[in-house]
Amino acid sequence: MFSRRQILKNASAGFGYLAFAGLSTASAAQQSGSTNPLAAKAPHFPARAKRVIFLCMQGGPSHVDSFDYKPQLIKDHGKGGKYGGSLLKSPWTFRQRGNSGLWISDLFPNVAEQADELTLIRSMQCDQPVHPGAMTQMHTGTAQFIRPSLGAWSLYGLGTENDSLPGFVSLNAPSGSSRNYGSSFLPAIYGGSKIGRGGRGSRSPRGGSGESVPDIKNPTLSQQQQRKQINLIQALNQEKVRRDRYQPGVEGVIESFELAFRMQDAIPELMDTSKESQATLAMYGADSGPTNSFGKQCLLARRFVEAGVRFVELTHGSWDQHANLSVDHKTRAEACDKPIAGLLQDLKQRDMLKDTLVIWGGEFGRTPAAQGGDGRNHNNRGYTTWMAGGGVKGGFSYGATDEHGYESVENKCHIHDWHATILHLLGLDHEQLTYRYAGRDFRLTDVHGNVANDIIA
Repeated sequence: MFSRRQILKNASAGFGYLAFAGLSTASAAQQSGSTNPLAAKAPHFPARAKRVIFLCMQGGPSHVDSFDYKPQLIKDHGKGGKYGGSLLKSPWTFRQRGNSGLWISDLFPNVAEQADELTLIRSMQCDQPVHPGAMTQMHTGTAQFIRPSLGAWSLYGLGTENDSLPGFVSLNAPSGSSRNYGSSFLPAIYGGSKIGRGGRGSRSPRGGSGESVPDIKNPTLSQQQQRKQINLIQALNQEKVRRDRYQPGVEGVIESFELAFRMQDAIPELMDTSKESQATLAMYGADSGPTNSFGKQCLLARRFVEAGVRFVELTHGSWDQHANLSVDHKTRAEACDKPIAGLLQDLKQRDMLKDTLVIWGGEFGRTPAAQGGDGRNHNNRGYTTWMAGGGVKGGFSYGATDEHGYESVENKCHIHDWHATILHLLGLDHEQLTYRYAGRDFRLTDVHGNVANDIIA
């Protein structure tokens, strides 16, 4: 065992913590032959997508008002619904868009202009009709237990391409939702780094405000002084790991301290959008008005993935309109429609869309029947998400719900299938991407999941 005097001597001499201990802190890093657990790793097979931007619409946007055209719902407006209540036609007109002729409503006019880049998955299903459970299942594959998130599994499987930035970033995540971007039993370094205030701001009609990293600069210590301080702390932490043999929490702290130190230089420059052209800011709606906040977040997402971040999630809410749907859904859409279309357009202009998988969706959809005259209830039996870029077919519709939009009836896509497909596009076999914990191998899809091969270009 090293003596405290030897630890202090090594730390003051400026030894890096890995050089001092001679240890790697994650089995994944050992398997890749790198001492950095975030080092880029080879996929299981050639990948279609190198990175993911997940546009999470918290609260459950209505599929029958946006991307799932139901002419029979229009005809049967006011009649009794299958499960009670009166059927409610959409307040927005659906039109065929682009060369592909995808039916998309006027709720998303700017995204509709990108129709030929979209694959609409109109047959989604999940097991939970309530927000907390459905959000957790959408992010982790289960609602019963705390498990690693989709972003954490992606980072664990592939690593990142910039060791001065987090490999997984969660922009404007709501407070209290750490399980949705956490690593659970995976090494802590694979969890998402939360940027932005989130909380009540993330539930505002404009999708939240405040894109920042708290305490990114140390006002009292110079960088050299900080390095000496960290060397001491890391040396003590590594001695504890060496003595106790298994300390995943301490290992996570070791890695996060080193990453945080490097981030001090990289993050402020990356998040400074002042050098972006006025045309770019306008394309995202990041210059003024109701699109300003989410537009900046979409622009930051592009800058993060361009810099090598593997997985970026943006949260926009709240879409939970049990009443006042015609006004509030419109307000939510106005805040994010132009930014999302700008993101797709910008990625395409930079030749990045082909290997960047952009995903849009909420935890479930909403009922075709009215609730309180101008609202809709939760619907987990059938709803729509979409993907763009990253190897999926453009201008394509997959699956279908019944004539009113209650439930999936064709090419059903359960959340496990959705996860399996996302990992497949990243070059990862969902059945092989496992982690040994508590005596058995775990995976994102548990014992389920089939790849939706029909959506792959």
